[in-house]
This record gives sequence, structure tokens and C-alpha cells, in this order.
Amino acid sequence: MKNKVLFRADDLGYSEAVNYGIEKSVKDGLISSVGIMVNMPATQHGVDLIKEESIAFGQHTNICAGRPLADLEKIPSLVSENGYFRSSKEYRAAKKDFVVFEEALIEIEAQYDKFIELFGRKPDYFEGHAIASDNFFKALEFFAKKHGLTYSGLPAGSNPNNLTSNDSFIMVNGTKVYLMMESMQADYNPYHSLEKMLDNLHEDGVDMLIFHPGYLDDYILNHSSLLIPRTQEVAMLTDSRIKELLANKHIDLISYKEL
Repeated sequence: MKNKVLFRADDLGYSEAVNYGIEKSVKDGLISSVGIMVNMPATQHGVDLIKEESIAFGQHTNICAGRPLADLEKIPSLVSENGYFRSSKEYRAAKKDFVVFEEALIEIEAQYDKFIELFGRKPDYFEGHAIASDNFFKALEFFAKKHGLTYSGLPAGSNPNNLTSNDSFIMVNGTKVYLMMESMQADYNPYHSLEKMLDNLHEDGVDMLIFHPGYLDDYILNHSSLLIPRTQEVAMLTDSRIKELLANKHIDLISYKEL
């Protein structure tokens, strides 16, 4: 029986350079599931680059970058005085969860409606851009259940920015999915993370490695703390040796469509 592995790319729409890196990781690489940040100025640009590819497209719900899609007066806990979302830095510094569950639902629905406008259908999977807010992830799970969406959340008690334990799993459509995401580590090397995952594959589910591939432009340099790892991931994901390695190990590379 072959092991199943899922490579997911988050953040399409974050910036045009990120979009180009994700495009290359799809068309010339190993990415078959892509999460869309639907509220960003570069969203349409990114969607246009890969919309016709036969991959899984997800709603990568975002409440910490760019402007909200919902009426600002209805979601005061999510926005700063300038009308933009509160930053990831504010979430990390907060001593308590300031996100109001009901307000998160309003913005989640607005982004869901935008996804359907962009693609003409429901997302293949549904999850959220990692921030330190339990209420946000509770709202995502609630919304997904209400609308019959394939929810791909986080393991209970996990750090949303650092999923290093290869025994952490979630249930997606009745399948165990073991998550790894190490891109925020100071010594991050995507080749080493892949090697770690391949050395510890699970027979009872699917192993998923979450990536943020992309190139760098002025916008991403000024709005994200995750920079060089994005370019390193594009290089690894498009490395022909990695494709050969997976084939030699008889590993099936799947998307969310197969879950």
C-alpha cells in the first residue's frame, strides 16, 4: 500500500511576487492544493495565473492582512483605526483573544461569498491564515459545518505558526491528516522538513506539509515576517530530484480532492 502525501501552498493573493512563486510551484512543481486570500489587491492576479489548473482550491480565510470585505462597522474587533485588519503582531502581543466570534463569522461569510464569485463554486477545502485566536478558528469550524465544507483546521492545542510534531493530526472527511509546517523556524530548511516527514510517514492516514512558496516584492517585504523561506520553498518544490525521490519511494502525491 502506497503512502499518501499532500503538499499545500497557502497565501495566493498576498502579493504579485507571491503569486508568481505559487504559480511556478504548481505548473513546474509539486503543489496540488492552493489556499486563496480572497481579500487582497493581488487576489485576482493570482487567480488568473492558475485558475485553469486541475488542482484543489481552498479558502485561506484571512483576518490579519489587507482590508476586510465585510462592513467595518459590523466587525470592530477585527480592524484597526485605519480600516485594515489588525496585524499578526497585534494578535501575538495580546494577552487575551480580542476577536468576537460573531464578528469573525460575518467576515468569514464575506470572504466565502467572494471565493464563490471568483471561482463560481464552493472551495475544495476551507481553513484559515494562522493567527493566535481561538475564537477565529472556532468560527471557521462552525461556518464550515453549517455550509457543508471540507474543513482543514489545526490540531487541538497546537501553535498555529509552528506545527513541528509529526504526530499531530486532524480529521478531514473521515481521514487522518498529519500536519507539518516549520517555515517560521529560525533554522528552517524545506529539504530537511521534507526529509523529516518522509522518515516518519504514517500508514493510517495522509501526511501533509504546508508551504508558503513565493518570490519577494516590495509589498511582501513590508507586510510579512516570512520572507526568504518562501523563495527556498519554490526552489525545493520545483527541484526535479524531489519528484524522483517521491516516485522512488512509491509515494502518492494527492490533493484535497482525494480526501
